[in-house]
Amino acid sequence: MRPLAFRRAMSTSVRPADWKSLAPQIPNFASQKNSLPRLPIPPLARTLDRLKTSLRPLARSDDEYRTVARKIDEFGSGIAPLLQKKLEQRQQNTVHWLEEWWDDYSYLAYRDPVVVYVSYYYGFEPQPVHLPQTPAARAAAITRSAMLFRQSLRAGQVSPDGTPDNPLCMDTYRWMFDCCRIPGIPVDQSISYAGSPNPDTDLGHVMVIRKNRFWKLKAEVDGNVLRMGELIKQFQYIYDQSTTEYPAVGALTASDRDTWAKDFTLLASVPLNAKHLHTVHSSAFVVSLDDSYPPPVNEVDVSRALWHGVIGPTPSQTPLHISRALESRYVDKPVQFVVFDNGIAGLMGEHSVMDGTPTARMCDDILTWLADPNFDSGLSTTRAIQAPEPVPLDFDLSRIPAIQASITSAKDRLHALASAQALSFVRTKYGKRAIKSCGVGPDGWAQLVIQLAYSRLAAREAPPKGKVTPWPVGAYEAASTRRFFKGRTETIRVVTNEAVDWVRSMEDPTSDKEQRLSLFKKAVTRHGVVAREAGMAEGVDRHMLGLKLSLPPSTPLPELYSDPLYIRGSRWTLSTSAIFSSRFREYGWGAVVPEGFGVAYVTGFDDFLQFTITSRAEMPNAEFAKEIERAAEDTYRLFAEADLTVGRAML
Repeated sequence: MRPLAFRRAMSTSVRPADWKSLAPQIPNFASQKNSLPRLPIPPLARTLDRLKTSLRPLARSDDEYRTVARKIDEFGSGIAPLLQKKLEQRQQNTVHWLEEWWDDYSYLAYRDPVVVYVSYYYGFEPQPVHLPQTPAARAAAITRSAMLFRQSLRAGQVSPDGTPDNPLCMDTYRWMFDCCRIPGIPVDQSISYAGSPNPDTDLGHVMVIRKNRFWKLKAEVDGNVLRMGELIKQFQYIYDQSTTEYPAVGALTASDRDTWAKDFTLLASVPLNAKHLHTVHSSAFVVSLDDSYPPPVNEVDVSRALWHGVIGPTPSQTPLHISRALESRYVDKPVQFVVFDNGIAGLMGEHSVMDGTPTARMCDDILTWLADPNFDSGLSTTRAIQAPEPVPLDFDLSRIPAIQASITSAKDRLHALASAQALSFVRTKYGKRAIKSCGVGPDGWAQLVIQLAYSRLAAREAPPKGKVTPWPVGAYEAASTRRFFKGRTETIRVVTNEAVDWVRSMEDPTSDKEQRLSLFKKAVTRHGVVAREAGMAEGVDRHMLGLKLSLPPSTPLPELYSDPLYIRGSRWTLSTSAIFSSRFREYGWGAVVPEGFGVAYVTGFDDFLQFTITSRAEMPNAEFAKEIERAAEDTYRLFAEADLTVGRAML
């Protein structure tokens, strides 16, 4: 879903060499290893040409561009052909030449906290009116439908994403349930229990957290998912029994990875705690029953509550003492549902080995089922399954007094980190319907809106007046490469010569409307070309990373990789990505560089575009949101004034 650009430790740790193969194949997708093409390696010359083209609009001067172009040519005529040959050999000898490198380089060797730098969130539509409206019922509905999806997945009954003629790779669905990320030094791993030889006894449970206390809830018994009526009783039991606060063990998971790895080792040094951690890791997923009340009409508060937890009293029913942040969560689980006491709910995802599109599909499916009054939600208890009461998992901290200091420190860091973030939310007055009436693709439209908005922000807030990096800047959009086996993402380099020409025309008073309209269409067309190339694994960034990591030991880093313009071209000041479900209200993640912005956007609704803007608190976040709103209005006015019919459609 998003790139990472902070410090990393490239090394190996004590983990099985074949750790990823230990997650069992999904029955109906095992054949994709042979039916889908492998991720290709583009021709070297083509990638270097694309690199030059992508850097031209980012150059601050002709001399800067000529310098990097020379270094690209020297790289291409120097060591690059040798590195290309090594990459091609790797591609022939592995199932996926990038997988191991990408897992570690971008995620598992990444040492900063999972939240806010890696995790993402979705906010769900309200509980359907035909279902009970209590928090226990909300948790039960989500749990039952998610367990049914899991059951179908394990049975090989989930259809592949994509189309019948162009199915997408489903390999990462193996890492959705019954698994967990495990901290390590200098690199983490993920472990799956889905292949347990004793699934009836080892699997089928959900980890529930309420007021920091962990509970094991058996949601599947003898291969049967509990009915909603029975699950409501189980969740209500947990609510009723949760009258006091417990030590915030979950807070430890949101520390930086080295600190969490040390605390994990200390925590697991007590046999009872090691057993509890195993139960957490092997659970199907986590359900966090958060005792705060983010106002349902305030998308910013809901987004922040899902993203990093409530960090202070909200103007609603949340008790004044509640400032939970991430204390009642376990952020290493790839799937974690969060249910607040006012019924607001959503998903928090950890995506080191699974991107956001699989969880988006899963959530969309389960919310669609629940919205259907004819769906067997299992409210009736006439065929109730005999299930044990939820069991509390109380960690023994008495034998490791140092862990309490770690919990206190983790809570302090969590609150400081969450307090240091800013988030804004924008919905435009028009959406996909109006954009398509202009003969333009919504994704390219949205990206150009972001570029225009940032250029205006930078014109006002760049040094020495402010902290915003002068425009144009490195801008990332995620492209899916799941048409290939084990494919994940490639970078769409958003800033093109055509995009820059259009943005400049919008700020040039001598440019007329016809010129601006023509330049806009050229920019959108160019964006579509770059996006399609990235989706075919014909981008720049993954290939250049592979060449770099193919360098023989002790070989000096080629001069190109330290060039200022090259570095700036892949420093993602704007990190953007789009995902869509009509069932989601909120969606987002954090910025990836200190001076940057994360922009999660949605283009699938007919009546509005949606942008969630995140950044550090010291950045002009609200001002950027206002500029996005203004740029969106100016862009549709460009078409509306050129064609009155289009204008009426937009308004």
